[in-house]
Amino acid sequence: MSALNRRGFLQAAGAATASTVLGARLHALGWMGQEPAPAVSANDHLQIALIGAGGQGMGDTRTALRVPGVKLVAVADCYNGRLERSKEQWGSDIFTTRDYKEILARKDVDAVIVGTPDHWHKQASVDAMKAGKDVYCEKPMIHLYSDGPEMIEAARSSGRILQIGSQRVSSILYAKAKELLASGAIGKLNMVTAHWDRNSSLGAWNYTVPPDASTESCDWPRFLGTAPKIGFNPEHFFQWRKWKAYGSGVAGDLFVHLFSGTHFITGSEGPSRGMATGGLRYWKDGRDALDVVLGLFDYSEGFNLSLRVNFVDGGEESEGLVFTGSEGTIEIGGNGVTVNRVPRETEPGLTIDTFPEAMQQEIETAYLKKYPRRNPEGEPAVGSERFVVPEEYSDSFDHFKNFFAAVRSRQPVVEDAVFGFRAAGAALLSNLSVERGSVIGWDPHAMKLV
Repeated sequence: MSALNRRGFLQAAGAATASTVLGARLHALGWMGQEPAPAVSANDHLQIALIGAGGQGMGDTRTALRVPGVKLVAVADCYNGRLERSKEQWGSDIFTTRDYKEILARKDVDAVIVGTPDHWHKQASVDAMKAGKDVYCEKPMIHLYSDGPEMIEAARSSGRILQIGSQRVSSILYAKAKELLASGAIGKLNMVTAHWDRNSSLGAWNYTVPPDASTESCDWPRFLGTAPKIGFNPEHFFQWRKWKAYGSGVAGDLFVHLFSGTHFITGSEGPSRGMATGGLRYWKDGRDALDVVLGLFDYSEGFNLSLRVNFVDGGEESEGLVFTGSEGTIEIGGNGVTVNRVPRETEPGLTIDTFPEAMQQEIETAYLKKYPRRNPEGEPAVGSERFVVPEEYSDSFDHFKNFFAAVRSRQPVVEDAVFGFRAAGAALLSNLSVERGSVIGWDPHAMKLV
């Protein structure tokens, strides 16, 4: 007699019916952006300014201007070429300056986008809020842990809106994943695995340096700010993510997105401790930010998070998260989220082949009395469902739409300073762990290193 388990009994009873197996069902998620945008009166236009017109800043601005009722009036950057390019894109009447404080002094600016290098995020955001401007600050919110409390306090005391730019928290894909997890679709969550791999030079931050880069075209002292004072270096200026003095490495650039998504979907405030390892495996070009980092983090809610960023990956560039529960998985990747339901065995099963036949019969009889065969129609559904977004969907657009709605209504944003600090604070544990070669403790509620 063969070993017995629940699925064995069901198969013997002919239980594999269409009603119990979902198969791979495909669903299209609705998107409000497909509906006509409401008209905005001329008196209700929001006037914004961009501080830091690099690739991310300009990209953010193009997305922000797609939201009805938003107008760009000013741009600040330390490179003359970007100020010139801003006028080419958005009109010769755009006010441009190297000094963002000139923008903050303008009465016609309602809100600013902070797209500066990481080491300027705190100061530019705090100055803007103190000047009465609402702020959309790119991730990571902080460069140093001391930045977080100051930014939170500035938002509180000024009453200004501060939204951090990890757009995944506004994504309808992530909202669907959150709904699925909360519904118990995969049982109890026990592990999250996430990755972001790149195999290109641009993906590894080797951005183009313009031929006119010089101390005349670039405001080097202003760019440095609080960073160590060194002679002009065009690579540091245009490829700043490669150096710890200005950026936060893969932790601040990419890990923070994965933390933001995890915290949004699970509702967690963050991990209680983390450890990481990594190195410079390929891009040995003078940078001091690592190109491979692996991290492990413990959450008091009873799950672990495993992260990987690899700039040396020989395969396809990709980003994804997998939430593993006691009864299945939820996977976010590409243009969709997939839930795979695998109901957990409620019976222990039997391994009795090596016993005498009489004993096998005795054990099987007692087993069937304790675990009677269930009606297949009463079995939980198993199988796979995938939810996809329209090809034109943009979570960045939704994130800006949420920001401007909060600016108008003065209601809370989806990613405020507290959420942003908890995501960035957790991500930067990786850098500390690598530097110290040890596990780093973190109090996610108090937002303090332990």
